Amino acid sequence: MSGLTHFDATGQAHMVDVSDKPVTARVAVAEGFVVMSAETLTLVTSGSAKKGDVLGIARLAGIMGAKKTADLIPLCHPLPITKVALELTADESLPGIRVEATVKTGGQTGVEMEALTAVSVACLTIYDMVKAVEKSMRIEGIRLVLKDGGKSGRYEAQP
Repeated sequence: MSGLTHFDATGQAHMVDVSDKPVTARVAVAEGFVVMSAETLTLVTSGSAKKGDVLGIARLAGIMGAKKTADLIPLCHPLPITKVALELTADESLPGIRVEATVKTGGQTGVEMEALTAVSVACLTIYDMVKAVEKSMRIEGIRLVLKDGGKSGRYEAQP
């Protein structure tokens, strides 16, 4: 299975051996969107949702998700995360919330999965907190926007 590092020569799944890789500074940024009605967006941004501070709780959930990535994704390495930051921005043009996560580490493997997990968990938390008023919300566009560091260098997604 050429190019797929999580499979050995016989096609069996395994955790990649990173012990010979140098420790380098690494960063990853991911994004995603929760699309909702304009009325639900107003409820979220005004702070009047029945369950409380939707964006504050989603931010904490995203941070927790990044820290638990190795427990959720079977072949991810547990990493010493040095930074997790989430930006949750109201976007009336969707309408909805744009979620962006930045994760950093100094390590032997990257933090792309941690950034993607942070965004996913934050989006799911937003959905959970306001699903009583709008079950038709959509979680969309979760993707890696940037990764830097390590052997493969820098990657930036096209807009």
